[in-house]
Amino acid sequence: MSQIDLLAEQADIDLVASAAPGLAPDVALVLGSGLDPVAEALTDRVDLPYSEVAGMRGPQHVAGHSGALSLGRAGSHGVICFRGRNHRYQGVTARAAAYPALLAAGVGAKTFIVTNAAGSVDAGLDAGELMLITDHLNLTGDSPLIGWPGPAGGTPFIPMGDAYDPALRQLAKECAAARGLALAEGIYAGLTGPAYETPAEVRYLNMVGAQAVGMSTVPEVIAARALDLRVLGVSLITNAAGGSELSHEEVLEAGRKAGADLAALLVDILASLP
Repeated sequence: MSQIDLLAEQADIDLVASAAPGLAPDVALVLGSGLDPVAEALTDRVDLPYSEVAGMRGPQHVAGHSGALSLGRAGSHGVICFRGRNHRYQGVTARAAAYPALLAAGVGAKTFIVTNAAGSVDAGLDAGELMLITDHLNLTGDSPLIGWPGPAGGTPFIPMGDAYDPALRQLAKECAAARGLALAEGIYAGLTGPAYETPAEVRYLNMVGAQAVGMSTVPEVIAARALDLRVLGVSLITNAAGGSELSHEEVLEAGRKAGADLAALLVDILASLP
């Protein structure tokens, strides 16, 4: 098997430095479908289309994804914000799907905040709710670390026991409570897609402990932990998984309705980060 690396393209690191001199991003955000209001809350924002970002070039045709890299500030923090992502179901590798984590680490970020649109497999989670990710199930059958020799050679066995940082999760809960926002907690199941889940698959996911399911996030988080980034994850519940009439337009509409709440919560979290 040929070896890979977990390094961002140097051209992309240089692009960030030249587009926003002095920004020094210490926080990275990855936005899911329909969640552009989060990026729009940044100040001093500079937008770069993904066509200019070597590692993000790809299919980029999923509705609800802007396909742009935004650089800006939230309080005292410099932020690199990925407005959309590449997915495994578009034909890219797991490593390419994880590229936001690679570039985040490459520009010096230490905190990696990932959001996604997800379907509920739990009767207690309704569309429009926010769910703090406490853990994930990697059901993609793949990993961005396959073929990576690790920073010192050998096989990189990466601990994932606290993949979603407990201190960041506590901070998120405190910020949500202060704003009066309901914030559920649960386990995110990552599948490859692009077909939505069958009713049988939804029952299975519920039986094995998942509360939400989606087609992203897992490769990014695995790579982020391998690169020693602290991770916080929030899912916007857009629908009940397994429905016969489910559509991507439904996902986008839920994102539009609840995106402002998620944006406000993330801004509060950024302002509270040490």
